[in-house]
Amino acid sequence: MMKNILVVLLLTFVGFTVQAQEMKNKNAKVEFHVSGNCEMCKKRIEKAALGVSGVKSADWHMDCGTLYLIVNEQKTDVPTIQKAIAKAGHDTDEFKALKEDYDKLHTCCQYERK
Repeated sequence: MMKNILVVLLLTFVGFTVQAQEMKNKNAKVEFHVSGNCEMCKKRIEKAALGVSGVKSADWHMDCGTLYLIVNEQKTDVPTIQKAIAKAGHDTDEFKALKEDYDKLHTCCQYERK
């Protein structure tokens, strides 16, 4: 009987420990590459990222193509953000914009696709 109680207590403790490790960061710093060319791209990319619930800040650097984000991981994740940006016409590390979304971009925004 005592052995069963110890096993239950141990499993409960392990369960709480695992749950504590899975706590998501409310201010996670995230960065990834987004293809684009100009200031119009910058506005569009940042607007698409900020349109995702949980994205607190977005800053795309045109010179290197890196998007820097502060994200509440309890509300969103990187693939969701990258999908929103791809929907706006810009390729990311993991998601490529559909041809029809890319074709909607202004001619100066149509970057060279890989």
